[in-house]
Amino acid sequence: MFQEPLHSPSSLDLDDTAAESHASVLPPIVTLLTPAERARVDAIGEGYYRAYHRESVDDLIRDLKDRRVHAVLVSVSCAGRQWSRFASMVREFPRIPAVALLSELESRTPHTVLALGQSGVRRLVDVRQVSGWHELRAALMADSGETAQRGAIGQLRIDLADVPDDCWRFFHTIFTCSPRIGNVRQLARELDVRPSTLMSRFFRAGAPPPKLYLATARLVRAARLFENEGFSIANVSNHLEYSSPQSFGRHVRTLLGITAGQLRHRYDGAEMFERFRAELVLPYLPALRTLRPLLAPPGWVTVTARSSGAVELEGRMSREARRRAR
Repeated sequence: MFQEPLHSPSSLDLDDTAAESHASVLPPIVTLLTPAERARVDAIGEGYYRAYHRESVDDLIRDLKDRRVHAVLVSVSCAGRQWSRFASMVREFPRIPAVALLSELESRTPHTVLALGQSGVRRLVDVRQVSGWHELRAALMADSGETAQRGAIGQLRIDLADVPDDCWRFFHTIFTCSPRIGNVRQLARELDVRPSTLMSRFFRAGAPPPKLYLATARLVRAARLFENEGFSIANVSNHLEYSSPQSFGRHVRTLLGITAGQLRHRYDGAEMFERFRAELVLPYLPALRTLRPLLAPPGWVTVTARSSGAVELEGRMSREARRRAR
């Protein structure tokens, strides 16, 4: 998920293959710390996150553009020497949480702390006491860059309060699944259901096709990423795992009739999410309250005996129904 670039050594040296595989799924953070701070940050984060230690703010920016970073951790001692560049980074990537670490007091510390606050850093953790290290771990795990996503899911939870549990699971999944899930076949595999079954049940319920929900949810993610001015169209395409920026652009034009650049200027994450609700959720609430995309209701499924054994068949759709569902 987050592979270490070749130009910089990993903060972890794992020989055991299983341990390395486990570490690769931990939330990645990038840091700008003193050598002593690096060791402590690695120690308290073992099993919680994976730290990638960098030497300069430019290295941090490179990671933010190329990788899906959950948080940035910077030492007050290091930030003071590169404050102007760091302040610019925070302004360019406001949706990626930045946490400041205070481990020692120097003559310039008060000035640096004030400057960090003015640049947009909202969290300062003082680790001069032992309890501070535990607070730091909690801060890094809480500030995972998913605040907007949790807000969207919370609103959907209210909108869809009366829908069946498996219908809710569908909506929760399209907003929380890996970005690499980009079509109905992959989504159906994630939900452990056949693609044809998933499409059939949305059609029968009178709801839009599942691929439209998934595609629009991906644009909500794209609009959130575009809130970081430091991201180019290619960066957003890479983060969402489109095959190319051109593919991403075609996706935007097909759904919205505008270019990716126009998407950036017309919608932020909240506005794109409101469009999702207005077009795909609120008008279809009666249909969604009856939708069982993962579990067939009684009487829907028929069982037909064949020579190879009993085969479960979904209700048949007409050719036109199949065309529309796709």
